[in-house]
Amino acid sequence: MHHYSFLSLLSGALSRHRRWSPAWRSPKPRKAYDVVIVGAGGHGLATAYYLAKKHGVRNVAVLDKGWLGGGNTGRNTQVTRSNYFWPESAAFYEHSLKLYEGLSHELNFNVMLSQRGILTLAHSHHELENLRRWANAIQVNGIDSELMTREEIKKLEPLINLEARFPVHGGFIQRRGGISRHDAVAWGYARGANALGVDIIQQCEVTGFRQQGERVVGVDTAHGTISAGSVVLSVAGHSTVLAGKLGLRLPVNSMALQAMVSEPIKPCLNTVVVSPTVHVYVSQSDRGELVFGGAADVYTSYAQRGGLPALHQNVAALLELLPAFRQLRMMRQWAGIVDITPDTTPLMGPTPIEGLYINCGWGTGGYKAIPAGGDTMAHTVATGKAHPLIAKFGLDRFVSGALIDEGAAAGVAH
Repeated sequence: MHHYSFLSLLSGALSRHRRWSPAWRSPKPRKAYDVVIVGAGGHGLATAYYLAKKHGVRNVAVLDKGWLGGGNTGRNTQVTRSNYFWPESAAFYEHSLKLYEGLSHELNFNVMLSQRGILTLAHSHHELENLRRWANAIQVNGIDSELMTREEIKKLEPLINLEARFPVHGGFIQRRGGISRHDAVAWGYARGANALGVDIIQQCEVTGFRQQGERVVGVDTAHGTISAGSVVLSVAGHSTVLAGKLGLRLPVNSMALQAMVSEPIKPCLNTVVVSPTVHVYVSQSDRGELVFGGAADVYTSYAQRGGLPALHQNVAALLELLPAFRQLRMMRQWAGIVDITPDTTPLMGPTPIEGLYINCGWGTGGYKAIPAGGDTMAHTVATGKAHPLIAKFGLDRFVSGALIDEGAAAGVAH
């Protein structure tokens, strides 16, 4: 793998960038692998990387029916944070944020992490008390959190309309939160996994599975059957479809979640602003664009509604809170199909089918969880036992009733 550095970039420029080798190979699939990971998004690629890097499992294939990072990993708002309420979630997401903080160095690939802070607003005294409880719980869990008054919020973000239809009463901030570049995260993990011998096979749709008794032993693909010692499903909103081919019913609902990007303007937002009541979250990219979104389209499918009602709601919410942006033109919008569990906590770990592992149910939290998701799933697959950080994220919690309801910390309504 070519090592990226200032000198290598300078050398590449002097040679008109004609000497760069591909960041990853495009191999043909072999007939058998120790592990087959379905889904070449952030979680699938990170799982492959950590399997090879930390556990020495390098006979791994990552399959995707489209292109690398072309699903939800490339269709999100890039937020990274760990300000979750319950201890199980807080520990997991804090592990992920700490991995993000060292990820550029780890992968020798700039993921453009910008820890500008996550500012969450309260629009009533009752909501402010809930945020105070939330902030205190976060601090007890060892994660940075700081309450802010109206005056402090206005000083930090002068464009916020404190006297909106629902006036701002205060809020809290996690200053280590922020944004990073979603494509760079996927490309960095792909490059790192490839260098360790992992095969990343694009345009290779999984159409079915091979079983022997109660064990999965391979996958049927557009390129033929591939034998596997273990299979990991990391396909977000398509998890119920693929699991259903094995007769496994998952407690997951899939729906569209939209995001939008404005034309670029000069820097004017200092943080990622989240308003659960007005219902919008917005940040400004390094290129000056406003990146924002709001509620998931919970009522019916994106195709049936054309996406317009949710789009209008998100834009209206943005202008209610930040009216200075009223004259901006919107450049583009898109939707990803998110997978949401009843308690808004992911499903991770082994399944009742031997040799099959799942990583899904992320709802709106999948991007910020990529490093920890890959790390813990790699441990789980390599050892056959759920990593301690995800031991309570398994399917069995819907039998025992030990749910972890993180709906309030999800950032958008489900």
